[in-house]
Amino acid sequence: MAMEPALKVALGCAAFAIFWVLAVFPAVPFLPIGRTAGSLLGAMLMVLLGVMTADEAYAAVDLPILGLLFGTMVVSVYLERADMFRHLGRVLSWRSRGGRDLLLRTCAVSALASALFTNDTCCVVLTEFILKIARQNNLPPKPFLLALASSANIGSAATPIGNPQNLVIAVQSGISFGGFVFGILPATLVGAAVNAAVLLCIYWGQLDGGCKPAAEEVVAVPTEVVEEEDVTSHRFTPATMSHLRARGGGGGGGGGEGGCHHHHHHQEPVKAAADANGGGEKRANGNGIHQRRVMANGAAAAGKGQDEYDRHQEEEEEEEWQSRVWKACVYVITAGMLVALLLGLNMSWSAITAALALIVLDFKDARPCLEKVSYPLLLFFCGMFITVDGFNKTGIPSTFWEFMEPYARIDTPTGTVILALVILFLSNVASNVPTVLLLGARVAASAAAISPAAETNAWLILAWTSTVAGNLSLLGSAANLIVCEQARRSQHYGYTLSFFSHLRFGFPATLIVTGIGLMLIRTY
Repeated sequence: MAMEPALKVALGCAAFAIFWVLAVFPAVPFLPIGRTAGSLLGAMLMVLLGVMTADEAYAAVDLPILGLLFGTMVVSVYLERADMFRHLGRVLSWRSRGGRDLLLRTCAVSALASALFTNDTCCVVLTEFILKIARQNNLPPKPFLLALASSANIGSAATPIGNPQNLVIAVQSGISFGGFVFGILPATLVGAAVNAAVLLCIYWGQLDGGCKPAAEEVVAVPTEVVEEEDVTSHRFTPATMSHLRARGGGGGGGGGEGGCHHHHHHQEPVKAAADANGGGEKRANGNGIHQRRVMANGAAAAGKGQDEYDRHQEEEEEEEWQSRVWKACVYVITAGMLVALLLGLNMSWSAITAALALIVLDFKDARPCLEKVSYPLLLFFCGMFITVDGFNKTGIPSTFWEFMEPYARIDTPTGTVILALVILFLSNVASNVPTVLLLGARVAASAAAISPAAETNAWLILAWTSTVAGNLSLLGSAANLIVCEQARRSQHYGYTLSFFSHLRFGFPATLIVTGIGLMLIRTY
């Protein structure tokens, strides 16, 4: 593609530069409007400055990608409601055998969860739990936060639904879900293991010390004390207290009446005593009747209370049963979506169908769940599609690739390494999704001249490298930023992960993991 006129190139570069600055640094002092607004601003400038027409801008928005992203986000919301991530958290703390064991579990759970539920969702849900486990076991949070973010990035490379750039690659390349998974899974498994080994080597000395399972650290004493107080107070029922008062009142009444005539004549005291005895008997009988009535009322109240308690128990059991059935249905529908994807059905409609099935199954207003969908992310993608397409129309990406193509052909080891380095650099400078949008079709076309298998390999290499590139620096992926921000904002377990502490681990680990993965992907 030839270069456009100089004015159009300059205007397109200016619009793309604004988008890039706001996407990479969303809180810049001169325009702190955030990533989403920056993306839309870049798209608007592309049209207003004449780089592309409005119709071209609308056509640049990839609806299948947006549909797939929306569907997977809704499914993730319902999986969170069904306690899927709580179960994953329990796996982390169950019978833990020390800091190193916890670190390896964090890597494994994070990689698995991100492959199925996207890396961003995994990091949002698990960051607080990881901090809690580290604090409770007197372990430094940094290795576990790095393990969570880096393993989430690596694990997300395994599936088309693991991260946004994979969604783009899966839709643009036409590679089936199964072909994508089986083509990149070996690299993911080995890469995750190597990443965990690098973490252990760097932080081995900081993972010593007694480590108690997190499940045993939960303090249950306050709950038990409250329950015991409730039980104790319920033992002193009104019937029991009335019974005690009746016994005391009967004895006192008899004694008072018997001693009130002691100064009378002998016969009168006898009569008085008889009257007193009779009155005492009557009062005793009256007190006995009253006692029996109170006890009967208490028994009736107790019986009624028991019935209410039984009904309450039955309602709770029924609700618990319904909840279990609902959660099981959520898991079944999610599994059905994954099977549909593996069978090669349309990925976007499979995800949307699963999302709507869960909404209908829930049988209540879906607004609370739909409000948890990240609509700013969807808008960000819309603006990014338009902005990147406008930048492509300037001819700069094509010119750059024409210069690099002779040196970055994947039919030679040297060419593969150069291509990987270019992707690593651009993914950390321009972010991974724009890099995929800019280079994807060009890299695939260059590889297609070699063989159809090479074209598939080129897409998988792009997916693997652009995803693992997120581990190089703190700004390399959204998952890293999510973990950093969630950890900093945590109320009880706050921790700040610095740029250089991440780079110390991320730079060597990314180069090693990327290189090993490239050797495993080259299968044609």
